[in-house]
Amino acid sequence: MLQNPERYTITAALPYTNGPIHIGHLAGVYVPADIYSRYLRLQGRDVLFVCGSDEHGVAISMKAKKEGVTPQEVIDKYDGIIRKSFSDFGIAFDNYSRTSAQIHHETASEFFKKLYDNGDFIEEVTEQLYDAKANQFLADRFVTGTCPKCGNEEAYGDQCEKCGSTLNATDLINPKSTITGETPVLKSTKHWFLPLDRYDAFLREWILEGHKNDWKPNVFGQVKSWIDGGLEPRAVTRDLDWGIDVPVAGAEGKKLYVWFDAPIGYISSTKEWAAREGKDWEPYWKNENTKLVHFIGKDNIVFHCVIFPAMLKAEGSYILPDNVPANEFLNLEGNKLSTSKNWAVWLHEYLEEFPDQQDVLRYALTSNAPETKDNDFTWKDFQARNNSELVAIFGNFINRVVVLTNKYYNGIVPTPNELTAVDEQTLAELQAYPAVISSSIERYRFREALGEMMNAARLGNKYLADEEPWKVIKDNPERVQTQMYVALQIAAAMSSLCEPFLPFTAAKLRRILKVDKINWNFDFSMVDTLNLLRPGHQIGQAELLFAKIEDEAIQKQIDKLEATKTANLAENKKAEPQKELIQYEDFAKMDLRVGTILEAEKMPKANKLLVLKVDTGIDVRTIVSGIAESFKPEDIIGKRVTVLVNLAPRALRGVESQGMILMTNNAEGKLVFVNPDAEGVGNGETIN
Repeated sequence: MLQNPERYTITAALPYTNGPIHIGHLAGVYVPADIYSRYLRLQGRDVLFVCGSDEHGVAISMKAKKEGVTPQEVIDKYDGIIRKSFSDFGIAFDNYSRTSAQIHHETASEFFKKLYDNGDFIEEVTEQLYDAKANQFLADRFVTGTCPKCGNEEAYGDQCEKCGSTLNATDLINPKSTITGETPVLKSTKHWFLPLDRYDAFLREWILEGHKNDWKPNVFGQVKSWIDGGLEPRAVTRDLDWGIDVPVAGAEGKKLYVWFDAPIGYISSTKEWAAREGKDWEPYWKNENTKLVHFIGKDNIVFHCVIFPAMLKAEGSYILPDNVPANEFLNLEGNKLSTSKNWAVWLHEYLEEFPDQQDVLRYALTSNAPETKDNDFTWKDFQARNNSELVAIFGNFINRVVVLTNKYYNGIVPTPNELTAVDEQTLAELQAYPAVISSSIERYRFREALGEMMNAARLGNKYLADEEPWKVIKDNPERVQTQMYVALQIAAAMSSLCEPFLPFTAAKLRRILKVDKINWNFDFSMVDTLNLLRPGHQIGQAELLFAKIEDEAIQKQIDKLEATKTANLAENKKAEPQKELIQYEDFAKMDLRVGTILEAEKMPKANKLLVLKVDTGIDVRTIVSGIAESFKPEDIIGKRVTVLVNLAPRALRGVESQGMILMTNNAEGKLVFVNPDAEGVGNGETIN
C-alpha cells in the first residue's frame, strides 16, 4: 500500500451503454468512488476521478438487435441518459468519456500494437461456437447454456452471473444461440490471446504476497482462487461486427475483446481530461508516487485484479492498482436486480419522482452498502432512514440551532463566555471526528464512516438536549451565548463532515450558515482557533435540510414493483404443450355443470385438502379439492364453480370425492376458479 502519495487516480467501472443506471450500480461502484474522491479533495489532495461509457461488446449489439436500431443509436441514447443521471445525482467525475471516442480507439489500438510488437500475444486457430443459421460466431452473451461450475442453466458465454465464474463460451453445457435459439456448432477461427500463465509468478508476488493484508477479503479471496485454479491464455480479440478493429494485418473482421478494450478507457479518459485542462496525463498513470484505485462490482474483480494488471505489466510503463475495493451485490426487495426483467430502481426515474432528494438515496445506499456481503434495498428501509435518521437527527439538530440563533440573536453568532467542562469536552469530541471518519474512509469502510458522521450530529443533539438553552435563557442569558456558540460550531463542522457523503446537503447547510467550505481537519486546540463560525457572523434563516417522506410516496414505488413482478410472471408464463388429439366423442363424455359451494372445511391432518359440499343442480355431493393452501374455507362458501360431475368417485383419506372442481392459475401464478359467471345461469346447467 502506497504511503503519502503525491496524487490519486481513481477510476469507476465503465457502465455499459445498453441501459440506464440503477441503484445496484450506485451502491456497488459510483457512490463509494464519489465519497472517496470528494473526501480526498477536501484534504487538498491532487485527485483525478475518471469514468466513461463502455460502448463496445456484445451487450450493445444485442440491445441494438432487440430495439431494431444501429449500435451507434443505442450508445448515443444511453450515454446521454447515463451522463445526465450522474451529473444530476452529483457524481463528481473530473472526466466522463466514451469508448467510441477517437482518442480511445487510438489509445486502445496503440496499446494492443505495442504488446503485439513485443511478442506478448499468442496467435492461435481454435474452434469457437458458431451459429450457422445466423452465419455468425457466438461471442460472450450471444450464447447461453449451463454453467459447468454451479449448474446455472442461464449462464452466459463470458460469465455466470449466479456464481460469478468467468467462462469461455465453449465451457458451457448445452449451449444455445441467443440470436436464433439454434444449437451452435464448432468452427475454426484465428484469435490472439494474452498468455496469463506467463504472469503467474508476478501475480502471486504482487497480489498474494503484496496485498494479502490490505485488500478486502472478498477481493483477495476471489483473486487467490482464480490464480490457484491455474491461469490460462485469455482471448483479446473477438469475431464481431461492432467494436475496435484489431490493428494488425490478417485480422480482418476481428474486433478487440471488450475486456481488453474497456479498462484502457480509464487511460483514454485521462488523456481526454488532460488535453482539455492543459495538463500532462502521464504522471497519473506512470509515476510511482501515484495511487491508483479501481472502484468496481464483484463481477469485475478478475478483470481488474488479474487481466488488466497483466496487460499493464506486459506494456511495461504503467503503475499497478494500489487497491480494488470491490463491493458485493445489492438486491431489491428480496430479489436480485435485473435489467432485462426491469427489476430495478432506475436513477433517472428516481430523480424525477424524488426531486431534490439525491442525498437521501446516497445516504440509504451507503448506510446499507454491500461492502462485505450482498445486501437488500427496500423502500420501507429507505423511508425509515430518511425520516428516523436524516430528518429526526441531522435535520432536527440544524433546525434547532438556526431557529434559536435567529430567535435570540437575530441570526448573529454570539460571543461565548467562559467554556465549561461540558463545552470543552463536546468540542474535543467534535474535533476527533475528522480523524475517525478519515480512518474509515482510508480503509474503504464507507458505511462505517457515514455512521461516524451521523454520530457527530447526535453529539449536537445531545448537547442541546442536555444544556436546554430554551430553559436557561430565562435566568442565565450569558450562559446561553456560550451554549449557542458551541452548537453553531458543531453545525458548521457538519457542513464539512457531511460533504463526501451528502454533497447537496453540505451546500445547502453552507448556504444557511453563510460560510464557505471549511477545512476538513479543523482544530479546536487553541482558544483563538475555536471559530468555525466567528462571533458576529450573520447566518441565514432556517430551512429544512430534509423533508419527511410520506407513506403514499413509498407505496407508489412498491406498487410499481408489484406491477413489474406481475408483468414478468405473465411474460414468462409458458402455456402447457397441447395434449394428444382426442375425438369429439371423447369430449362429449365429460359432464360439466355449474354448481355452488354450500359448505367447506379442512380435511383433518391434511394441509392441502378441503372437503366441499357442492350443489350441482342434480344433487348435493362431496368433493375433495387440493386448494387449502390457496383458500380459506369460510371465503369460498357461496362460490359458483364449474364441476366435472361424471368423474369416477375416488376415496381420498377415507372420504369419497364425487367430482372435480375446475381451476387454473392466473398471470400472477395464483390458483383461481374457472367461474361460470354468465347472468341467468343456474346450478345444474351444462357447459358445452
